[in-house]
Amino acid sequence: MMRKITLLAACAALALSACGSMDMFGPSDAARVALIEAALVGPPRTDEDRARDASRMTAETLAFARVEPGDRVIDLMIGGGFFTRAFAAAVGPEGHVTAWQPDEFVAFSADYGVALSAADALPNVTGAGSAINAPDWPGGADVIFTAQNYHDLHLDAFPDGTAARVNAAAYAALKPGGYYVIVDHAAVAGADASVADTLHRIDRDQVVREVTAAGFVLDGESDALIRPADPMTASVFDPSIRGNTSQFMLRFRKPG
Repeated sequence: MMRKITLLAACAALALSACGSMDMFGPSDAARVALIEAALVGPPRTDEDRARDASRMTAETLAFARVEPGDRVIDLMIGGGFFTRAFAAAVGPEGHVTAWQPDEFVAFSADYGVALSAADALPNVTGAGSAINAPDWPGGADVIFTAQNYHDLHLDAFPDGTAARVNAAAYAALKPGGYYVIVDHAAVAGADASVADTLHRIDRDQVVREVTAAGFVLDGESDALIRPADPMTASVFDPSIRGNTSQFMLRFRKPG
């Protein structure tokens, strides 16, 4: 009830005519974006983080994820911690973020371990690690989020069924009505899972099939990060498109 009251109040303050869940960014999301933008100005975010906000559409992405102050968020495969810091700012001191970095990532690069330790040092963040196919997360989460990393669950280096195990763990950790939000580099429609290794991309429809098979329902989708100039046939590390890949944004909901 408090989440609905907060959202309705924000909508009224901005004189919005409607404030429902929409598949695309529109007037009903303006209140969410405005509130999150205000939160992102402060700590623990860095100047470097804020310089990347325009290209990563940080406030819009968190608004799409339906993040609010006081929420409990699990950030999956945090990388350098960019979104972990954004969530920490958005949920505020009454909220909490679990920042998960798979053990295999830390073994691959010491930088991932440094990022996890830095996240764990934040007052409303707990760093967590485990084998990638055996996640152990606290229950009762409002939002579970991953950006540019879901395709990694299909890398040849990891055991078969890793994606299914992670999706099942996400379902178990979310409270009923909670959101599982996935942002990733788009592959061409119909591409098979091998593009995760070769291009570091994944087909949007494959993600939908896998996540709904875990019990989730598709609740929303945005084209805010679609980049028509990206042919979606080159590696995301190709200098011609790096930092400007076309990405899908999917929001799933746990029924209940």
